[in-house]
Amino acid sequence: MSKIDELIAEFCPEGVASLRLDEVFEIRGGFTPSKGNPDLWSDGTVPWFRMEDIRANGRVLNMALQNVSEKALKGSGAFSANSIIVSTSATIGEHALITVPFLANQRFTVLTIKSEYSEVLSPKFAFYLGFPLSYYCTQNTVKSGFAGVDMVAFRSYPIRLPPLEVQREIVSILDKFTQLEAELEAELEAELEARRSQLEAIRDSTLFEKNITWPEVSLGEVADLVTQRARADGRRVYVGVENLAKDKRGLDRLDLEATQDEGRAFESMDVLLGNIRPYLRKVWHADKSGITNGDVLVLRPRDQQVVSSEFLMQVVSSERFFQHFIAYSKGAKMPRGDKESLLKFIFRLPPISRQLELCNPLRDLSTLTISQIDGIPAEITARRKQYEYYRNQLLTFRELETA
Repeated sequence: MSKIDELIAEFCPEGVASLRLDEVFEIRGGFTPSKGNPDLWSDGTVPWFRMEDIRANGRVLNMALQNVSEKALKGSGAFSANSIIVSTSATIGEHALITVPFLANQRFTVLTIKSEYSEVLSPKFAFYLGFPLSYYCTQNTVKSGFAGVDMVAFRSYPIRLPPLEVQREIVSILDKFTQLEAELEAELEAELEARRSQLEAIRDSTLFEKNITWPEVSLGEVADLVTQRARADGRRVYVGVENLAKDKRGLDRLDLEATQDEGRAFESMDVLLGNIRPYLRKVWHADKSGITNGDVLVLRPRDQQVVSSEFLMQVVSSERFFQHFIAYSKGAKMPRGDKESLLKFIFRLPPISRQLELCNPLRDLSTLTISQIDGIPAEITARRKQYEYYRNQLLTFRELETA
């Protein structure tokens, strides 16, 4: 900040003039070429950007996941390289710098630096200005059947352009911040995966050790899928698939009121398993009774003297079980687990006394690991907020006072 202050004192001690967005940028909307005309999509050489590109590849892009033919270009041609795309409808408040000539879909508004400002505005600095602009978009929407940004207000959004020397220094600092943030997040994500892998390795070696004195059984031999239904009478808690946390982290939240008149009943100590999109690995060892919906399976030990509910929970929390569950799921966009195949999962069943000995340390380790795992996203969020704070500080300038 001290270096920036020195540059501002040297190059713009009186402040920085405020300009309207549409003074500095040509503002055009994106579009989707007709899907009914295959000539516009075959042999594509023109990158066509969508929200999926930002999600997959970040905010500085030189290639798209999908290209269109040059025949798709309208009279105004492709958008110029080093333009900014800002999402102003549907998912509002995302942006990216595109470094090649391109097209974008209709969810984006495209900002291209006007020729008269090309010598005084760095494209990368414009990209960083896109962060406060994107936030502004989320706060200035209109709804007429479909949420979108107030484009009149958007065009008059005020921006301040310090001299290029100041812009370059700010870009240099923010580039370094971005790199450090990415490195830290990668490190934390690696730590997250290491914790998960450690837990899975310990669970796997504990539950599936090759002890030939333990008989092999199928899940369906020792547990049942509950089909009993009950009415939502106002006293029952409700747990749908949306209430379960992914990655085997138990219950995400609890709804006290059911969203339907009746549902499948579950009791305390049952195991609830998310049956829609099994790859999300949603499982919960219930500590209360209630009702659920058709997207959640309820597993109950047939005889607690044969298999304890705690041991059953550990078995269906194992990665071996979920690989089986996922492999036999059906459906492409919204796969569902196959109940018959699920009950055929094979594992070794130790005596009940041994089950309890095995489950206690696994439960404690699982609780500890989940606590550590939950802390890592919180750390990532804290770092992002810290970065956003400094970025906002660097992009805030005193307005030039005019007579």
